[in-house]
Amino acid sequence: MTSTPLKAALIQEINHGSADANLCVIAERVAQAAAAGARLVLLQELHNGAYFCQHESSAEFDRAEAIPGPSTDRLSALAAEHGVVMIASLFERRAAGLYHNTAVVFEADGRLLGKYRKMHIPDDPGFYEKFYFTPGDLGFEPIQTSVGKIGVLVCWDQWYPEAARLMALAGAEVLVYPTAIGWDPDDSQDEKQRQREAWLLSHRGHAVANGIPVLSCNRTGFEASPIGASGIQFWGSSHALGPQGEFLAEAGTDNPEILYANLDMARSEHVRRIWPFLRDRRIDAYGDLLKRYRD
Repeated sequence: MTSTPLKAALIQEINHGSADANLCVIAERVAQAAAAGARLVLLQELHNGAYFCQHESSAEFDRAEAIPGPSTDRLSALAAEHGVVMIASLFERRAAGLYHNTAVVFEADGRLLGKYRKMHIPDDPGFYEKFYFTPGDLGFEPIQTSVGKIGVLVCWDQWYPEAARLMALAGAEVLVYPTAIGWDPDDSQDEKQRQREAWLLSHRGHAVANGIPVLSCNRTGFEASPIGASGIQFWGSSHALGPQGEFLAEAGTDNPEILYANLDMARSEHVRRIWPFLRDRRIDAYGDLLKRYRD
């Protein structure tokens, strides 16, 4: 692995009202990021529109599209124009009645290198994703790119150490998380702070336990509920972490921004030598991890 730092750009944005409007803004941001020297660009979860999972409505399936399809064509051209590796996040229509929350990876020449279908699907007030998304079936397989082997996971996956570990065991050199997470405006300020800190700690734990950098790109801004609930205030806070969980960069909570971070991709080798967690794993004693719970 080269010692040359890899400049990454995380594009933290609000919803601008339509897929076309959002993709136009993304095109502007990617151009800015490339001009600033970024070679890896990460977009937030379901960036083409509003976070529609705040309610259950069959009309929302009209948002889904095939992969490859119109959005991947547009994003592919964008990656090629600016020479960046890019991770995007789309509502995939696999077949009638079969849909996924899917991240796609483009090479710097525009090729669609692969995709990851979100494995862990939440179903909570304001996050009714099980109505829309079939759990992923592509497993935890990193995608090789010109800037490294990328372990792509999506939002709710971020709470599961198993997902991060399996990506690392398959050779991922960096973990990336397109994300859509925020506060219920009715929660107390203390509760809001606890939730955000838990989210950050979870990502820092993945970096430490696996000795690799972690990138998480979140939405920002308030999105009203279509059913009259309190809506979601997405808390931004996109961030880049080094292989010991240290913050390399962190965005604010309230505004769109391009967050830049320089990743020392060679440093993981050093960290894993002094903290050889993979060496000391007791794989002979972990069989119960395949159980839902030990009664």
